[in-house]
Parts: sequence; structure tokens; C-alpha cells
Amino acid sequence: MTSPSGDGSGAQPLIIDTSKPHPARMYDYFLGGKDNYPVDRDAAEQFIKAAPEVREGVRANRRFMHRAVRHVVEEGGVRQILDIGTGLPTEPNVHQIAHAIAPDTRIVYVDNDPIVSTHSMALMEDTDTSVILADLRDPRAILDHPEVRKAIDFDQPVAVLLVAVVHFLADDGDPYGIVATLRDALPAGSYLVLSHATGDVHEDQREEAASVYNRATATLNLRTHAQVLDFFGDFTLVDPGLVRVTHWRPEQTPNPDAPLIGIYGGVARKES
Repeated sequence: MTSPSGDGSGAQPLIIDTSKPHPARMYDYFLGGKDNYPVDRDAAEQFIKAAPEVREGVRANRRFMHRAVRHVVEEGGVRQILDIGTGLPTEPNVHQIAHAIAPDTRIVYVDNDPIVSTHSMALMEDTDTSVILADLRDPRAILDHPEVRKAIDFDQPVAVLLVAVVHFLADDGDPYGIVATLRDALPAGSYLVLSHATGDVHEDQREEAASVYNRATATLNLRTHAQVLDFFGDFTLVDPGLVRVTHWRPEQTPNPDAPLIGIYGGVARKES
């Protein structure tokens, strides 16, 4: 298990900013967790007022992640996972899902919130699971991080998880270039698992809800189906393609009366 340091040099003082809402802590609140602060809860409640289905949405997103991880490990044969923007631990976690299928799977969790690293470190004692403090906005630093290089062999297939995190990348921050940097680092047989909030569903509510994040540490940037699809580049989407997370290989037939969830999800493979 690695120390949650940004440069791989060992443990460093962690400064947790509680003056602004953080997406990971808001997400934790939506899921019913307790690892959040009043500023996170206040912002999350404002979001719920604008988008009442958000609690079901984040649960659906987690279930999508569970199914996607099972797919890449069991059917895809991947034994290395880089989970970027992991968020606060919520069972079952990625390593628990993967290890239930293949105990030798190596996982590296990445997040830019010190509280995520701190809590993840406390809960994960498996030697095949590492946690690092780093930011998706600097993908090269993630790929070159000593702990990542120690755990992940980039000559072998890797599954990169970008679950409900890319929508926090603003358009002026080159989000497509960031994701392309990660894709380009992967060998053939690797997978990209990505989910992303959209304004295609509940269009009348989306912008009001997204504006709640204007005072958070990262803005929420809604994108269309075509725009989300572009993040996969030339990777080959596995069936059923890029769909709402409730419709990606559901274990049960989606309830037609359930709230529409404005999150797209997809899993894609690098063929060559």
C-alpha cells in the first residue's frame, strides 16, 4: 500500500479544503455516506432540489461500474485497473469486485481529494491495491507516478476507469486531449470504462443543477451523446455501446416507470 502522496516521495501533510464543495464528497452524500462536510451537504441539497433523481442516478452509476469491472476482468481477462477519480470508498469497491473474480488483479486508485486518499488508505490493506493523490487534469503525472509504474505494467492490458469524473473537466482544459493521453498509453487488449453526465435527459433542469458546481472545486460540464462518444476515440465499444447507465447490460430489465437517469456509460476495447 502506498502513501497518499502526490510525488511518490512518501507521506506528506494533507490539506483538506472545506471552504468549497468537492465533487467526491458531494457524491458521497448523494450515496448516503458520512464522509462529507456542511459545505458539501449544502451544495448537494441544492443539486437535489434541481435534479431530484440524482440519488438514484449515482446509485445507477455505481451499479454500472460494478458490471463494467466484472466485464473487463472476467470476460476481458484484464488483471490491472487504474481507477481515476475513484471517490470515497463505497462497498463493494473496485478491488473487491475484481478480486472476487481474479485475486491477482492489481488496482491503483487515483483521486485529487486528500480525504479520499486518507479514507481509502485506512480501508484497503490488500498489497495489490494502491492509492495515490493526483489529478486527472495532469494525466502524464498519473501515468509517470512511481506507484503507478510499480503496480501497472503498460506492456500488458490495463483497464482505465473514468467513472463520473470526466464531466468535471471544463472545455477550456482540453478534456479530449487528457483522455487521449490515457488511451494512447494503453497497449492492445486494454479497456476504457467511462460514464458522463448529460443534458440530453431532463434538458429543462440540467443547467440549473450543473450551476450548483460553479462554486465547487470543479465545475460540472454536461455533454451530448455525440460529445461523450468522442472520448472513446478509436477504441471499439462493446455491446450495447454508449447508453444510459441503467441500460448497460442490466442484471434486471430496467423499470420503465423509474426516473430517467442523465448519465451515459460505455466500455470500449483497444484493438491494436
